[in-house]
Amino acid sequence: MKVDSLFQNYELLADGAEAAFNKVAREYPGAVKCKPGCTDCCHAVFGLFLVEAAYLKFHFDQLPPEIIKDALLRCNEAERAIKRLEVKLRNYREDPEMQAYVYATSKVRCPLLDHEGRCVLYPRRPITCRAYGIPTRIRGKTRVCTLAGFEQGKSYEGYNLDQAYQQLFFLSREFLASYGKGDPGKADLLISVPKVLTTPLELLIEETFQ
Repeated sequence: MKVDSLFQNYELLADGAEAAFNKVAREYPGAVKCKPGCTDCCHAVFGLFLVEAAYLKFHFDQLPPEIIKDALLRCNEAERAIKRLEVKLRNYREDPEMQAYVYATSKVRCPLLDHEGRCVLYPRRPITCRAYGIPTRIRGKTRVCTLAGFEQGKSYEGYNLDQAYQQLFFLSREFLASYGKGDPGKADLLISVPKVLTTPLELLIEETFQ
């Protein structure tokens, strides 16, 4: 399967996440608090599957040079914050629940968020960003933005991130196979946004998936 086809399949998955968000927003307008200027999701800690990383990197490289330069400067601080988080997580190596809590409550500014509080790659933003703000199911648990107005204990239709991650894994495995480099068995490895933006794709694959 060619990379173009993989990107098209990825876009269908991303469109599905956006459609799920819009559906919930229409049905529960008082509960979904997302609006221009709200950047809570832009400080969440998460990683990208390879196919999404490659897609993001491709479109990032098409941005105007001055926007790229500013974003790369912001990557430095984001990488330092991630390293501090990694040090903190070492204290909970044998406590997965505590690690998950630390991840969920930690804040790292996404380098794609500019000084005016806007995402410079908003139309191409990752799936995690698209679904943020509505209830999502991950690892069998339902999670939602702390700023949202959904009632605790009430059942809502949300977005199945577990299912999306599974599809991202399959697309990433196909990407590695079609690219002719890396070990497809490592397609479940996740990459931080600052690393994606600052690393050429071939080097990223060599460093992460060999």
